[in-house]
Amino acid sequence: MGYREEYGALLETIAGDAERVAMLYFRSAAMRIERKGDGSVVTQADRAIEEMARAEVATRGIPLDVLGEEMGGEANALGETGRPRLIIDPIDGTEEFSRGIPTFGTLLAIEHDGEIVASMACAPALGARWCAYRGQGAWRDGRPLRVSKVEKLSEAMIFTAGTGPGNDFGRRGNMRRVQDAARRSRSVGGFWQHMLVAEGSVEAAMDLKSKPWDLAASILIVEEAGGRSTNLLGERTIYQGTFCSSNGLVHEEILSYFR
Repeated sequence: MGYREEYGALLETIAGDAERVAMLYFRSAAMRIERKGDGSVVTQADRAIEEMARAEVATRGIPLDVLGEEMGGEANALGETGRPRLIIDPIDGTEEFSRGIPTFGTLLAIEHDGEIVASMACAPALGARWCAYRGQGAWRDGRPLRVSKVEKLSEAMIFTAGTGPGNDFGRRGNMRRVQDAARRSRSVGGFWQHMLVAEGSVEAAMDLKSKPWDLAASILIVEEAGGRSTNLLGERTIYQGTFCSSNGLVHEEILSYFR
C-alpha cells in the first residue's frame, strides 16, 4: 500500500472540513482576532480547524500522534512515541486571513520515522488544493506538478519572506544580495510561495523564521515536483527555522549567499 492509499482519505477529509471552516470566517464580521504572546495573530478559525483535525484522527482510530500550531505536541523529529504523526498548521498566513487577503491555507503532513511521507495544502479563497505522497508525485487539483527548468539565478524569479524586525536574524544583507542577483524578486512569505515553486511559476522561495508546521507540507510537495527543499545551510530539515525551496537547479547558487 502506498502513502496515498494509506493517508489520502484522512487528509482529504480534514482539508475539506478546514476549507469550510475557514471560509465561514474569512472576511466575516464574526471573526475574532487575538494576539498570542509572541505577537502573532490567532482567530477562532485556527483553533476550530485544529480541534476538528484532532477529532477526525481520533474518530478514525488511526495510530497517529498530532503536532499542531495551536494545541501543541512534541516539536522535534521523533515526537514523544516514535509513532507516525499528523503535523498541522490550521491556518498558515493568519495575518493575511485576518486582513481579508486570500493567500492563506491549511497545511497537513504525515511524518513517519522523521520523513514527511504525505502532505496536503489547501487555499480555499484561491480555490486550490495541492498534495504529494512520497514516491508517488505531487499535484494541484489533480494536475501533476513539475518545477521549472531555469538554471541560473540571474534568470530566475524568487519569492522571499519579509525581512522586517524579528524576521531577519542577521541575514537581511544576505537576502538582499540574493534578491539583487535574481532576475526578479517579490516578498510574500507563507506556504503559497513554495507552492509556486512546485508549480514551476517561480524558481525559489525562502523563509528566515519558520516552525515545523509551517514547512512540513511544502517540503514534500516541492520534492515530489522535482525540486529541492533545505534550510539555508543546505540541511534537509523542517526543524531549524530557515527554509529554501527551489527547482533544484538554482539551489546551491542561492545557498552560497548564506555561507
